[in-house]
Amino acid sequence: MCNHRTGYGDVGMTDAIIRRIERFSFPQGAVRAERRNRGYTLTHAATGAPAARLRPDTDDEHVEVLYWSLRTDRWSPTGPFGRTILPLDQALRFIAAEAVFWALI
Repeated sequence: MCNHRTGYGDVGMTDAIIRRIERFSFPQGAVRAERRNRGYTLTHAATGAPAARLRPDTDDEHVEVLYWSLRTDRWSPTGPFGRTILPLDQALRFIAAEAVFWALI
């Protein structure tokens, strides 16, 4: 069966998304991105600590931003009232600016 999707689920698009994430200049240092379970896990390149999780939204143009919660020991929403959904570039700037994503490095 041929997959004609052009969003984040497409293999070529996945590689492009990973490259965009890894090329982003985080003040806290470089990150590695890996495609896992319908999303992208960002880890600090030097320490391997989890930094953030990006889960594509239904429109394939936005991502939900999650952080690793020490309280629940799992990925959790970042917004005060629920999900934070942003375009990828804005999500990366948000991650770079918020300390909660870098608590484990």
